[in-house]
Amino acid sequence: MDLKLIQRLIAMMKRAGVAELDVEDPATGLKVRVVREGAPGTSTAPVVHVLQGGGPGPAHYGYAPAPFGGALVAPTEAAKPAQAGTPFQSPMVGTFYRSASPEAEPFASVGLRVGPETTICIIEAMKVMNEIKAETSGVITAVLAESGEPVEFGQPLFLIES
Repeated sequence: MDLKLIQRLIAMMKRAGVAELDVEDPATGLKVRVVREGAPGTSTAPVVHVLQGGGPGPAHYGYAPAPFGGALVAPTEAAKPAQAGTPFQSPMVGTFYRSASPEAEPFASVGLRVGPETTICIIEAMKVMNEIKAETSGVITAVLAESGEPVEFGQPLFLIES
């Protein structure tokens, strides 16, 4: 879901005096609840709640940043992954890539057995391509990030079951 769209919706909510809005992206199934700042019975910062899953990213699996510098809010239980495994978190901020090039096979996919030295993705940070190792042994049970998308430090990228 586009952050600029959410920001425009918040601005329209303020003009119309609407306190709360639920938005669903039919393409991804992502549902978001926006609570307007200063509305009766709401917090002092605009808050975005992720109601159910769709696309990747921190708003889907971790904490959802509220637009305009608001507080972080935990997603509802419906947004958390149901697959088994321990989350493998991003060791840095950057752009996530599943393969060395768009034409190449992904480094890791569901069902792949990995070891501590297995390269599972690349994260580009400041024009440097950093090969990321699994650091553990197990089987990839889910890929939680999309290739080419920005990732945050600590954002779950994969689920690995020992």
